[in-house]
Amino acid sequence: MKRTDLSYPTLPAAQFLYILWKLLNPITVKHFLFLLIILCAQSLSGQTTFLVDNFSKDYFGKVYIADTAEVFSPGWVAVFDKKTNKQLLKVNSEELTFTLHEGKVRANVQQLPYGEQSSIIYADFNFDGQEDFALMDGQNSCYHGPSFQIYLADAQGFNHSPEFTELAQDYCGMFSVVAEDQSIFTMTKSGCCWHQYSEFKVKNNIPYPIHIVEESLSANGITWNYSEEKLVNGKMVKTQYQMLDTENISEDLVLSFAFENKKVMRIFLYNERLFYVFTDDRDHIELMYDDTFRYSAKNNTLSFTHRQTTYTLSDRKIIARTPARTYTMNAAANSTSGSLAKLKKMDIGNVVKEK
Repeated sequence: MKRTDLSYPTLPAAQFLYILWKLLNPITVKHFLFLLIILCAQSLSGQTTFLVDNFSKDYFGKVYIADTAEVFSPGWVAVFDKKTNKQLLKVNSEELTFTLHEGKVRANVQQLPYGEQSSIIYADFNFDGQEDFALMDGQNSCYHGPSFQIYLADAQGFNHSPEFTELAQDYCGMFSVVAEDQSIFTMTKSGCCWHQYSEFKVKNNIPYPIHIVEESLSANGITWNYSEEKLVNGKMVKTQYQMLDTENISEDLVLSFAFENKKVMRIFLYNERLFYVFTDDRDHIELMYDDTFRYSAKNNTLSFTHRQTTYTLSDRKIIARTPARTYTMNAAANSTSGSLAKLKKMDIGNVVKEK
């Protein structure tokens, strides 16, 4: 895979070749063009050091790339003091990558999580009012994404932080910083169907998690499993719940309606089976059922039994009968979508039709 945003020879190089042509006359045009191609190819695939000078009045950077014709190349990233030209920080890498902006390498570009991320990021990571450095050390984060070494500023200079570096290695690319909330956010994933989102605070220059959410798609393909941890009184408290993938079932919805308390009932088809799902006001699943249903065409009702409760549904309400009591739940006004009448013409494996 070859880079396409390479810079081309500048005017001085062209002038040099023209003078060379004049000196070497009577060399033919054909031979000259052949020489031009060779020299340009060598220039484009050669090692290059880029100056990075768009991020600080006190510091500048350099990025060395061993082979500019490759997407990933060995090289190094370094930071220098503008007054003394002294090198302050340097990180070597077997796999650096970069994007040219009008022929220059820019700092502080962060298109999270999968877009362009600069090899030098200069920002306040620990919320102490001083800008810190993140220097790209390769492609060690998730899915061969960019990874960074983190250096925190203090009165003496910059010190490497293993704790912040871990956040820039073990997730997807560089972490994001929200100064207003003094929070740090990370994301990581595995395949299409597992993600983790984390929020961190900082104390004594150490980031610590306060909220972690993991989500994974269930084997049934229509529900997501969630594991959520929140920091409560100094301890991470874990809760688990399921949510319906409403986009996945929208086209096969038979009937749905909501209640005044914001809970919602849905009946839909999926993989040639009928499903009933009842969710609370946060869209968390309270009850999901896909066993045997009975449909009455005469009354246009659908019923099923779960544990010791029998549910009878119409287009506007649910009647739940337990051994001790009967509950009626009426739909909120103007909340109904669809109708059970759709079932009259359907042949569904887990639905028994009654006359």
